[in-house]
Amino acid sequence: MSDGKSIEVEGKVVAVLPGTMFKVELSNKHTVLAHISGKLRKNFIKIAAGDMVKMEMSPYDLEKARITYRMKDTAAYTPTHRRRY
Repeated sequence: MSDGKSIEVEGKVVAVLPGTMFKVELSNKHTVLAHISGKLRKNFIKIAAGDMVKMEMSPYDLEKARITYRMKDTAAYTPTHRRRY
């Protein structure tokens, strides 16, 4: 849940690091270190390099963030034909 003090931003995952940490590039080419939130961890949401994510950042430390949502990539699943059995 977002409180009034956090900044919500979107970015693209550049690198997957050990310990569920990620390097995420924002639209202004700024790179931050991010970890996944407890809800994503609880529901086993997988995040890979190249995924677009929503994050919360503290206004006091703009180098770190918490990933709160993985954006759905509609281009990733485009079936070309249907199988009929």
